[in-house]
Amino acid sequence: AVQSSPSHPHLFCILWKETFSSSLVIFDQYLFLYQFIMKFSIAASLLATASAFVPSVNVEKSSALFARKPFITGNWKLNPSTKEEAIALATSVTSAVTDETPGDVAIFVPFPFIECVSNVVGDKFPVGAEMVSPNMKGAFTGDISAPMLKSCGVEWALAGHSERRTINAETDEYINGQCLALIENDMSVILCIGETLEEYEKGLVGAVCEMQLKKGLCGVSPEDMSKVVIAYEPVWAIGTGKVATPEIAQSVHEICRGVISEMYGPQIAEDCRILYGGSVSPESVDGLMAKPDIDGTLVGGASLDGEKFGRIINFQPVEAPVAV
Repeated sequence: AVQSSPSHPHLFCILWKETFSSSLVIFDQYLFLYQFIMKFSIAASLLATASAFVPSVNVEKSSALFARKPFITGNWKLNPSTKEEAIALATSVTSAVTDETPGDVAIFVPFPFIECVSNVVGDKFPVGAEMVSPNMKGAFTGDISAPMLKSCGVEWALAGHSERRTINAETDEYINGQCLALIENDMSVILCIGETLEEYEKGLVGAVCEMQLKKGLCGVSPEDMSKVVIAYEPVWAIGTGKVATPEIAQSVHEICRGVISEMYGPQIAEDCRILYGGSVSPESVDGLMAKPDIDGTLVGGASLDGEKFGRIINFQPVEAPVAV
């Protein structure tokens, strides 16, 4: 190796110059990298700050876009007056159900019309009963049992409708017996719950619905919850023309789902379909079905008009952007 000594002054100068030049190149490279990192950090910081002033948008999706399939149902109550009228109405409703219909459909009809309506409907959708006795057989004049209904091809029945609770004085215990009788016979039930106007005005909606749910579902196992659909029907909105706003209905449905979650766990609560009933119309159905916890409707008066019910059956799923 050449030593840096006075005997080689020229060579020493050359080596020193080359070493110094290499150091400058390395220094320039590090300086460029440092400046790039600083510029990137400043830009990222500015973007993060600016985003705080931009309103976010949440898209509130209807249940049609969730895992739960919508379920549109009609309750004919004490209508129509004749078998011929029942067949005509069933024909009109059946024609409204097409491959484009966004959800499941069922109608609940008076006992005398179950057979003739079922013949019209065929296998397009279920025809259910408006009530059932909790008793299987015996000296219960006028009662219709779950085994009787099942032998006629019926798979669904209502339980707990507010009109049965008030006019027929059906208690939560009686309604629970109906649910258990249907499930025992491998049938499905729509359990109806809901508060009166007085209870609503006193802020008792959550308490009333929780009590009716817990009493109505007493003894129903987690495995059998697949046979249960809940229908929230505020009594003050049934047949009055008054409709709970989509926001009110959504808030109560959310409470109901929370109660089911406490009883059976979050997954069963998430899978359970909760319908809204109470003067549902073609004008109100789209807004109701836009809410994430409203999975369908139980329709009264409008289900007696084929055209109106057809529009409800074929509701328009919407996504409503809500600025936050």
